[in-house]
Amino acid sequence: MSGLQPPRGTHDLIGETMRRHHHVVETARRVLRTYGFEEWSTPIFEDTRVFSRTLGETSDVVSKEMYTFEDRGGESITLRPEGTAAICRALVTNGLTQSLPQKVFYHGPMFRYERPQKGRYRQFHQIGAELIGAESPLRDAETIAMAQDILRELGLGDHVTLELNTLGDLASRQAWREALVAYFRDHADALSEESRVRLEANPLRILDSKSEQDRKMLDNAPAFADYLNDDSRQFWDGLRSSLQAFGVDFVENPRIVRGLDYYSHTAFEFVTSKLGAQGTVLAGGRYEGLVEQMGGPAIPAIGWAGGIERLAMLLDSVPELPAGIALVPMGDEAVLKAASIARALRSAGLRAEIETRGNMKKRMERVVKSGASHAIVLGDEEIAKNVVQLRDLSSREQQEVPVADLVRVLSAGRA
Repeated sequence: MSGLQPPRGTHDLIGETMRRHHHVVETARRVLRTYGFEEWSTPIFEDTRVFSRTLGETSDVVSKEMYTFEDRGGESITLRPEGTAAICRALVTNGLTQSLPQKVFYHGPMFRYERPQKGRYRQFHQIGAELIGAESPLRDAETIAMAQDILRELGLGDHVTLELNTLGDLASRQAWREALVAYFRDHADALSEESRVRLEANPLRILDSKSEQDRKMLDNAPAFADYLNDDSRQFWDGLRSSLQAFGVDFVENPRIVRGLDYYSHTAFEFVTSKLGAQGTVLAGGRYEGLVEQMGGPAIPAIGWAGGIERLAMLLDSVPELPAGIALVPMGDEAVLKAASIARALRSAGLRAEIETRGNMKKRMERVVKSGASHAIVLGDEEIAKNVVQLRDLSSREQQEVPVADLVRVLSAGRA
């Protein structure tokens, strides 16, 4: 059997690709911990109801994109298409609904059956954060500021723009939705076929249609700002002033919508022009009914998720592997001694590799090509004196170092 390829829409994480991926996760992890967020990990597959209930039966994800199957016990199982629902399920399952707030982050593979394109896969990876028990607009702003800090730490601060909108509370949305539906019904003949379907099932999704004929109609559509009640206006004002207090710049974009009723008030996206048309690299919003749908109490929360593949593609530089130390033993006894020395170096947190193939010249050529910082050469004479020849491969200087002092000398050189 030969020529096997990974399934369409999947990819291997190896070499530079894996180093970029790892750098995104580790950078985010470091920033998230400064905000007091703790890492959770949920199963890659869940009871299908976890997603069908929360994402809505009429959503594109549930109706077209989920990997759902019946297992051998007859249970309907779905590979997770996103992380938020599983986090809320875990909160309820583990009896944490009375221990609020819960500040949680996660990362890992998600699965959606959709057309693969640049930076978008059928098995893709996300990093996300959820502040469950977010009692005020200040918490929304803080969670957005945290996302911006991660993007800055990744060196993307100059390449992304924060776009912000309010979805108001449920009463405001229902009043606006009724006005929207009436407007679109009056102009149904001018809508695209896809938007005519959405008009019955999920009319808010028409607002983020990519169709030119739909977008022409949006200019005269009822504006949500005209339907915000006093509570919603107060929250919106609090969010914007809190973001200013955290030093976060934003652009208001009334076209940012969420198609599900449990989303409320805050909706935001960090967008970039570096990836072409598909410009969102991290997005999120406030939600207020999701924990309830999992069997818990009504708890407000704010969360976001970012695509790791997309963030990794935007990195200007590739994180390098730390330079290693190469041990070059000549003779059988020296090989055994090199094993002992390598163990000591690794115990001290230093990267060490033993080079044993070919003659001395071939070995040193491979060592230099590997990017090692130092070479440790030892033979019978060095073993007799319990020393090694330590060669700095950048300066080409060589010194004799007692084996007992080797860790100290190398560690001092890296301090």
